[in-house]
Amino acid sequence: MRDGFIHVAARPAEYRLSPGSTALVVLDMQLDALAPQGHAAALGHDVTRLHSTIEPIAALLDAWRSRGWPVLHTREVHQADLAACPAWRLLRQPRRKRIGDDGPMGRYRVAGEYGSGLIPEVGPVDGELVVDKPGKGMFWATRLHETLTRNCITHLVLTGATADGSVQASLREADDRGYECLVVEDATESYRPELKAATLAQIASPNAAIGWHATSNALLRALRQRV
Repeated sequence: MRDGFIHVAARPAEYRLSPGSTALVVLDMQLDALAPQGHAAALGHDVTRLHSTIEPIAALLDAWRSRGWPVLHTREVHQADLAACPAWRLLRQPRRKRIGDDGPMGRYRVAGEYGSGLIPEVGPVDGELVVDKPGKGMFWATRLHETLTRNCITHLVLTGATADGSVQASLREADDRGYECLVVEDATESYRPELKAATLAQIASPNAAIGWHATSNALLRALRQRV
């Protein structure tokens, strides 16, 4: 550790992690996104592609928890009346497979239903913040920015589902609010590989225009080297 920061080998340049002021964010690792009976699978997505993220996220959770650093989780869910769900989102999905429709694990993407829950492998422990959000981005229609500011969080490490969906949306929202963000490459995935590749290419544009990205191994190695 130099100058109070932990230096992580990243793209497009080195990322400086601020100990204690960096929250690990686990986005939308829900049954509806990863389970074969969930909403994403019903829409025809290959949910098995997201399973590779579980081990890297679990390793990062262990690292953060062992240091007492802040961790937060999100769920993309709607209230039962779907009042906060834009009509166009419903109309663009097939009938009987839309948000709010009945599925094998309850109504798709509705708060309190079994399918909206987080998978246990990377779920929260006591004391970790869980944010319910009606959209892709984690700041829209939530009080998250106020909570992070109150707790002096300035840096965010983003993981979860999906790279081109909630991760990218949350990254852009966070960048607009002044957070320094790192996306962990192998701790996020997309249902289509080209979409993840495009997302990382955008992040790695010159001068880290919207953030940085690195592998979980690079991040964990930097944490172990801290002196």
